Amino acid sequence: MDFDKFVREIEENHWNVHGVEVYENDRLIHQYGNTRLSRFPIYSATKTITSIAFGMAWDEGKIHLEQSILTYLPEEVLREIPESQVATFEQITMERLLTMSVAGFPFRPEGESWLHYALSCPLSNVQERVFDYSNIPAYLVGVALTHAVGEDLYQYLDRKLFTPLQIIAPIYQRCPEGYFYGASGMELSVQELSRIGLLLYHKGLYEGQRIVSDDYVERATGIRQMNREGGYGYFIWKYLDGFSINGKWKQKCYILPERGLVITYLSHIEEETAALKENMERTILNITRQTI
Repeated sequence: MDFDKFVREIEENHWNVHGVEVYENDRLIHQYGNTRLSRFPIYSATKTITSIAFGMAWDEGKIHLEQSILTYLPEEVLREIPESQVATFEQITMERLLTMSVAGFPFRPEGESWLHYALSCPLSNVQERVFDYSNIPAYLVGVALTHAVGEDLYQYLDRKLFTPLQIIAPIYQRCPEGYFYGASGMELSVQELSRIGLLLYHKGLYEGQRIVSDDYVERATGIRQMNREGGYGYFIWKYLDGFSINGKWKQKCYILPERGLVITYLSHIEEETAALKENMERTILNITRQTI
């Protein structure tokens, strides 16, 4: 591992990397930049937090993977859905949403009612499992969780996840109806995202406290839906012999239990390039793409 070289390449290439942490066997061995003082947008890494919320509710028996999304929506919402859409969404289980395996959703919800927009999407072939990335499945999971747990989802997360992980009042987004936006909109520090990674690294334990079951973490971090990136779990990406939390503009937490590593960096790099990731793999993991 050559962390100094990793940092040198970041600086030489003027990559907009806010901060980096590397943990080995639970010990913080390297850090660079602003890892604690400031929070930065994590974009779709928010989805992994929604997945953990699902796992906690699943552990409590309040929500089920094979139940339809409609099971967890209030009557006043169900009354407004056309019969044709009811027939469609009855076939969409929570597991299908968590794995992004429903084709046809637009990329994000829009308009004055995001829930009405999401439930009005014309989906022509819901029986077919195909990976189709969208923010709408995570948003719908968040709405379903709110009703399943009988509590505002942010308050539920604050009580059961953020407080035990010492993540104090994180920035987040709500939809126009007031639901926690489970797909994006959160801001965390590098260290705070590392804590989420360490929780998953320890299969649901954080500093000895059980937050979510190891059974759920095993399910969520395994391959539940194939895609061109190598596989997807429950809002968590497969990566090498481990898995990763991913955000839009190179927000990353790589969790590699077999190697004893958790690697987190927050960046804002809009260019479609894998250069930062490849630099990390060369200098920290000592691999090249040809050897993967």
